[in-house]
Amino acid sequence: MVPSANRLKRRSEFGRVYSRGRSYVTDLVVVYVLPSKEETTRIGFSVSKKLGKSVVRNRVKRMLREAVRSYLPRIRPGFHAVVVARVKAGSAAFSDISAALGSALERSGILNAGNQ
Repeated sequence: MVPSANRLKRRSEFGRVYSRGRSYVTDLVVVYVLPSKEETTRIGFSVSKKLGKSVVRNRVKRMLREAVRSYLPRIRPGFHAVVVARVKAGSAAFSDISAALGSALERSGILNAGNQ
């Protein structure tokens, strides 16, 4: 689970990241990133009803949160990000989702090159 201090919660925060942030696309996830003046990096998750019924959506959300949690120590402070699951993520394995997320975060430039 991603700590509460590291999560985006408000609709206005999500909207700001969508409208002003840059997007980084893979086949399973889209990551929107916006620089912030805050000390911590905050991350939100979005899973559409296009993905499937609630069981599938909740499973994908759990996998996304776990994948982000593993990358959290390497993420630089001072960013807001929104991770959006694409339709193919509904049938993907955790390792595929984690790799796709890592690729998008790497391209966005918010990962430290240090420890893995």
